[in-house]
Amino acid sequence: MEASRPVEARPAEFEEGVVDEGAREARPISALYDLSLPITVEFGRTKMTVQEVLGLGRGSIIELDRLVGEPVDVYAGDRRFAEGEIVVIGEQFGVRITRILSSGGEPKAG
Repeated sequence: MEASRPVEARPAEFEEGVVDEGAREARPISALYDLSLPITVEFGRTKMTVQEVLGLGRGSIIELDRLVGEPVDVYAGDRRFAEGEIVVIGEQFGVRITRILSSGGEPKAG
């Protein structure tokens, strides 16, 4: 039997880009820049019974689990990526981003 020789380990080297699995060709990350993602702003949540939902009508108020002044969650797709505050721009609402979250943002709870 042949004695095994120690193998030198070294860090893997990767080029920045997106790999097309079919073509095995690296493409620049900029290829994704035109991709559209749904952006969702979540003011808050609540739970209601079916009976309570069926009882809702014009003028009904739904109490949410957030306090006034608390940041709202901003999602890109199903990933929470930022927090912000609600602003009024003319006659429309907007969100001012106050904090960008780490890349491991939490998925939207269901």
